[in-house]
Amino acid sequence: MKKWYAVIGNPIAQSMSPTMHDAWFRENGIDATYIPIHVDAERLGEAVASLKRLGCSGWNVTVPHKSAIIPYLDEVDEVARRMNAVNTVKVLEDGSLFGTNTDGQGFVRSLQEIGAAPNEVEELLVIGAGGAAAGISYALEAARFGRISITNRTLEKAEQMAEAFPGSHALSLKEAQMAIDKFDLIVQTTSVGMNFAQSGMPLDPTGISEGAVIADIIYNPLETEFLRRAQEAGGKTMNGVGMFVHQGALAFELWTGVYPDTKKMIQSITTELGGK
Repeated sequence: MKKWYAVIGNPIAQSMSPTMHDAWFRENGIDATYIPIHVDAERLGEAVASLKRLGCSGWNVTVPHKSAIIPYLDEVDEVARRMNAVNTVKVLEDGSLFGTNTDGQGFVRSLQEIGAAPNEVEELLVIGAGGAAAGISYALEAARFGRISITNRTLEKAEQMAEAFPGSHALSLKEAQMAIDKFDLIVQTTSVGMNFAQSGMPLDPTGISEGAVIADIIYNPLETEFLRRAQEAGGKTMNGVGMFVHQGALAFELWTGVYPDTKKMIQSITTELGGK
């Protein structure tokens, strides 16, 4: 019987996950399909029950459901528990629902592809305090990157997230801006600069140290204003395509046992979004 998988979120029309996973199913000769499903927050529980009842083999979870879905799952691993966020669900053979999060590991793999090494990063800044920020912070800590500072528009949220990562600390946006030149790696995890979202920049990267790695997990557009300004200031920039592809590949592997061709997919998505 043909299997099917999905991604749930709100909004969901902009997601490139269906194109990516369907391409991987074809490349690997797997008889399956992948569909986007719009799910309103107040109907999340109903949606989870319906996915299970209708025979979905697994699904990805995106904004705004990554934390809210946890009570509807039977089991989550340590990664998802510590992050308090799930982006991948697998329906196990006994019908139970297992949740994990591949965002952070996907980001670290994309960093490794551009040659960023833990021993080159002493100080790093994470902008944002949501599920993506938590996942990336967890993975960076596990990979032994440098000391983590967390900044957010609401300082209280940054402080709450910093408590989960021993050795990290919270900064106000003003404090982070004043110290912008001390960071070897800056990771922008908010929606600021995304198509269909708020334009502008969370911080001004003009004063960064030359050669610092500046990452924005947004992939549409390929170059946000934040990344453009960072490159002009001498930074080494990375958009969110690599993270998006690698987190998807890790989910695909969990579901199928196959790790797909990520290099080909990164190039395909970059071209589709107007890059080279």
